[in-house]
Amino acid sequence: MNEGVDTSYVKYHNPDLTDPTPMDNSPYSRVLPPEGLLYVGWTEPGEWFNITVEVAKAGRYQADLLYTSNRGGTISLDVNGKDATGPLRIVSTYDASDPLAWRQWHHWNVLPGLVKLDLPAGRSVLTVHILTEGNMNLAAFDFKKIG
Repeated sequence: MNEGVDTSYVKYHNPDLTDPTPMDNSPYSRVLPPEGLLYVGWTEPGEWFNITVEVAKAGRYQADLLYTSNRGGTISLDVNGKDATGPLRIVSTYDASDPLAWRQWHHWNVLPGLVKLDLPAGRSVLTVHILTEGNMNLAAFDFKKIG
């Protein structure tokens, strides 16, 4: 309650501008995220953050998640304060073949169809809860109406 959400952004080079080592666009990422995209990072179990969504038509939606996860773990989502998903398994993006240990937090991937939930028309608040493991970077939920 007494701290802000840890955020960063996708970088295509090491923050030390004298080091050209690829960061978020390394060959160990399974997908290439857009440069400059904001994400929530440094997550720990028990943490949570809110996302406000505006829905044109009420219905069942599914979402892909753009993320990285050094250890895997679980998250859940609430819609307007009520559990909507239960625990959702996040698959680790760890790759033992990457020679740079720090880059394990930057192997981007997409989990297709991770989230399935009912959303009412209008504005809703989604609360993302970090349940286990942490050390995830959560960049984007791409929602699509089912049916």
